[in-house]
Amino acid sequence: MSLAARFQLAHPGFTLDVDLALPGSGVTALFGPSGSGKTSCLRCVAGLETAARGSLVVAGETWQDSERGLFLPPHRRALGYVFQDANLFEHLDVRRNLLFGWRRVAPGDRRLALEQIVELLGIEGLLSRMPARLSGGERQRVGIARALLTSPRLLLMDEPLAALDAERKAEILPYLERLTRELALPILYVSHAPDEVARLADHLVLLERGRVLASGPTTEVLARLDLSIALAEDAGVVLEGRVLGHDPDYGLLSLGLPGEQRVLLAHAPLPSGQALRIKVLARDVSLSLERQHSSILNVLPATVAEIAPTRSPAQVLLRLDLGGTALLARITRYSLERLTLQPGSRVWAQLKSVAVLA
Repeated sequence: MSLAARFQLAHPGFTLDVDLALPGSGVTALFGPSGSGKTSCLRCVAGLETAARGSLVVAGETWQDSERGLFLPPHRRALGYVFQDANLFEHLDVRRNLLFGWRRVAPGDRRLALEQIVELLGIEGLLSRMPARLSGGERQRVGIARALLTSPRLLLMDEPLAALDAERKAEILPYLERLTRELALPILYVSHAPDEVARLADHLVLLERGRVLASGPTTEVLARLDLSIALAEDAGVVLEGRVLGHDPDYGLLSLGLPGEQRVLLAHAPLPSGQALRIKVLARDVSLSLERQHSSILNVLPATVAEIAPTRSPAQVLLRLDLGGTALLARITRYSLERLTLQPGSRVWAQLKSVAVLA
């Protein structure tokens, strides 16, 4: 399955003009600041913006084509929509809220079972509760379950964690990760939270003022120095690796990266071979011309690939090549000149901190 979308939508003071070709699997994040067009784009896909002109093809099926006068209404588009607020029916208990979505689908078209979704989202103990007795995280899990029980071919999620505090976000994120692993269902995920995007998204679309600035694998887009996202204080890259083993004496997990690189993490044991994502912030990478013996565990050979200015005249941003894997480092301009670094320079990248995104 793949998704091809082209939309033009004019509002007073804002125009959405996007052209997208997105993968038909995994999580695609629409990311950008408030007012960039993320929700407008999602509403166009859902058919909620009837004034939008353009085209939308999902898995070879045309849902909209303005030139041919074709517009499939929202209720005929095989999609689920999860809003910031779960929008549960307050007069129905959780079970009946779920059955509302399930019964909308003809028995022969049901691809997901009620029991499967209930177990997947961990809501077995909530079925008899009324929505008023649910926490924010529980309400959102029920809302996601109800959307899934319509057996959609595409799931749209509009900042589903925005209304939750940090504790509730931490509660629900593992369920979202499990959902993406176990269901062969493409997801369009709107967010302005970098950590959510880094943790969940396989593909990233960066929007600004209604236009697409970049679209591609998350690992590649986050490493681009020509994008404003690289200038943020929490700019960094996502690295994807596989568990090599665990040292019980020191509590360290060994993670293999592409290019035969390896990093050590303070983490509980995980099965060998398990995929794991980590995030390394540019501000947590220092550089040396020689390998140093220090308390920093992860010192990796790298080549300077690109150098770019930052918003501060005192700092520069470097993109490093770790044998095919990109890493960002933010250092002072003084250090850049003192080390005489330029594209092609060989360095040792010292990772002062590594965040496990799971």
